[in-house]
Amino acid sequence: MIKIGTALFEACEELEREKGITKEVIVASLCDAMVTAYKKHVKQKDAPNVEAILDEQSGEIGVFRTKLVVNDVQDPDLEISLKDAKEIDDEVELEDEVKIEVTPENFGRIAAQSAKQVITQRIREAERKLVLDEFMEKKGTLTTGIIQRVENRNVIVNIGKTDAIMPQKEQIPGEYYKPGNRIRVFVLNVKETSRLPQVIVSHAHAEIVRELFELEVPEIEDGIVEIKSISREAGYRTKIAVTSNDPDVDSVGACIGPRGSRIQTIIGELKNEKIDIVRYSDNPVEYIVNALSPARIVSVDILADDEYSKEAFVIVPDDQLSLAIGRDGQNVRLAHKLTGWKIDIKSESQAEKMEIQHQSRQDEVQDSDEDEVDEIAEEIREQEEYAVDEEDMANFEGDETSSDEQEAVEE
Repeated sequence: MIKIGTALFEACEELEREKGITKEVIVASLCDAMVTAYKKHVKQKDAPNVEAILDEQSGEIGVFRTKLVVNDVQDPDLEISLKDAKEIDDEVELEDEVKIEVTPENFGRIAAQSAKQVITQRIREAERKLVLDEFMEKKGTLTTGIIQRVENRNVIVNIGKTDAIMPQKEQIPGEYYKPGNRIRVFVLNVKETSRLPQVIVSHAHAEIVRELFELEVPEIEDGIVEIKSISREAGYRTKIAVTSNDPDVDSVGACIGPRGSRIQTIIGELKNEKIDIVRYSDNPVEYIVNALSPARIVSVDILADDEYSKEAFVIVPDDQLSLAIGRDGQNVRLAHKLTGWKIDIKSESQAEKMEIQHQSRQDEVQDSDEDEVDEIAEEIREQEEYAVDEEDMANFEGDETSSDEQEAVEE
């Protein structure tokens, strides 16, 4: 047996505190390392009956070979005679198994080198598995981290046991990410790699808004108010559609909070990003009207509503057109993402002009159709007149023949 002492167990306790790797993992790694070193020492690749045993009370570890008790030994590596087995254990019987220590002399240095490599590898594997399991559970949720540094436009965020990567496309445009600042991020994905798992986080994902509302609005967490849809352009504006499952609870008022306290907290968390809280409706016309707020709407016409297309034509007052469309089309774009409807917006004057043009085209088509009908009627009349002329000519020729015949008879 090799004397280890208490240092190993102290190291195990420290690893468990710092990285969450249990003592059992370290002890199992050490035993496996001892067996591996023993196989190299005796130049034997396969030794299924060899194992390492650690005595925690004495702090000693050794390599043992399990042998079967028999009368006639055929294979000394696998079998032991009853007489020799009795020297180890007086109560042993035939067909029993006994463990015999086979720890080589001066094995401590060889075992230590092998153990160092194996334990280091096992610790990395255990740490990798712990991180993978932990963040697989956190995938799709909001977590808090600390900004570490910025590398190649990627922000490195420490979120506990590992550093996560925030790619540029998942950052808020114009946001300055200062190292040391705390930040709320959304765990987008966890990629398994040969080293520690790679965690991808986002500061621009729409689900961040959902998580913040769930944290700040108790009615949402309790299921009284439900978030139906969210559309976001991070750093600029967000629209969120909510509905209430309790007729006595106002969904929009619950999200705003007393004197706007709840919504102001969320806006502060999102660095003063504008938030429009929209009342959800099963009626598409009403839903579209709400989604285009704060613009006033004159009318909404549903052009298509099926599994292939959802299109609506919206008319707004002339002074509300720019507000309905939004800067660079932002308001109508967010309303489209929120409702799932393709929205075409026109002002009243534009709609009237379109109506006049449409009526003019219809009149032209009607006039064209009438002209075409007149032409067809004229052709029909000409054909009828031509047919009548031919008939008269035939009758005239018949009358002349009859007169000649009559004159011949008279003669």
